Amino acid sequence: MTTRSRRETVHFKHPFRIKGIDRLLAPGAYEVITDEEMIEGLSFASFRRVATMIMVPGAAPRTPSMEMISIGSVDLSDAQREDAGAAHE
Repeated sequence: MTTRSRRETVHFKHPFRIKGIDRLLAPGAYEVITDEEMIEGLSFASFRRVATMIMVPGAAPRTPSMEMISIGSVDLSDAQREDAGAAHE
């Protein structure tokens, strides 16, 4: 099975929460990694998302470390939408 990973940086202007992470995260830039696998048997290349992870600072007392936490892509989109909406309140 062919897999690929995409990396992108997402930015939050306000403190935010994402389902699956039990703490409030600070505003800033966060790296998001999306793993995808190729759908076999098609006449063209097509991939499906199999995992989405976000890199966040470690929780106390491991604050200087980074954690990679699996999240839902819809939960990430919801957090980004709420962050964008907070700017207009």
